[in-house]
Amino acid sequence: MLELFYKGIIIGLLVSIPMGPSGMLCVQRTLAKGQLSGFVSGAGIALSDMFYAIGTSLFMGLVVNFVEAHQQSLQIFGSIVIIFFGCYIFRSNPVMTLKKNSEKSQTLVKDLVTAFLFTLSNMLIVFMFIGLYAQFGFVLPEHSLRMTIAGLAGVFAGTVIWWLFITFIISLMRNWFNIRGLKIVNKIVGSIIILLAILILLKIFI
Repeated sequence: MLELFYKGIIIGLLVSIPMGPSGMLCVQRTLAKGQLSGFVSGAGIALSDMFYAIGTSLFMGLVVNFVEAHQQSLQIFGSIVIIFFGCYIFRSNPVMTLKKNSEKSQTLVKDLVTAFLFTLSNMLIVFMFIGLYAQFGFVLPEHSLRMTIAGLAGVFAGTVIWWLFITFIISLMRNWFNIRGLKIVNKIVGSIIILLAILILLKIFI
């Protein structure tokens, strides 16, 4: 059970690290209103990710026999999806994809809800979860309900850890942080994701 929880943390981190429009929203609020607002927005993003994580788990559970029978093919498919996702992250400019937000008198509840709904609109995250689940053997027939819940708790913990970390770092750098530097972060993260997926592909074939 602990092993599945730790795998969940890794999956949660891998899903959260790429700085897409939702991440930019979180960063923008951290810079404009402080760490608490940024972290609450990150919590909204984490809740949205959990919605898709649970949905993906249910979907994978329904076709678990298919997954088990075609595990190698799915790992190849998952790696290819992750490579394309890495390329998207590498090429994307998050500053241009997020419209300037007039941060009026939003409450923390509004920060949470708007971040949740904003992230929920990105249904492509499902393919990321499918690829990562296949890679980590996250949904298997021998997993009990308790183990699955522990794994999903790990996913949520991983996402929350990331947003707590990133909002803390950005709040420390508020006075001189250049938001356009996130483009460099995207290129680094995208390159790492592509490299890891390629290494997994090589491991499958070798």
